Amino acid sequence: MNTITVNILNPKAARLLKDLADLNLIAIQDTSKNGFASILKKLRSKAKSAPTLEEITNEVELVRSKRYAK
Repeated sequence: MNTITVNILNPKAARLLKDLADLNLIAIQDTSKNGFASILKKLRSKAKSAPTLEEITNEVELVRSKRYAK
């Protein structure tokens, strides 16, 4: 199975694709704009800066110490 992304410029093309889907020749999946990538982009846009390697390491060590302390 091959997957491609198509930008529809003419409503007639959308109708043709719908007809092909009705004949079970293709499958149409609606990719919403609220996917994981867009959520990440929104969260990252609110951040002032990316965490440093030291901050990430400290957070990982904190989580590990809590996990293995049990």
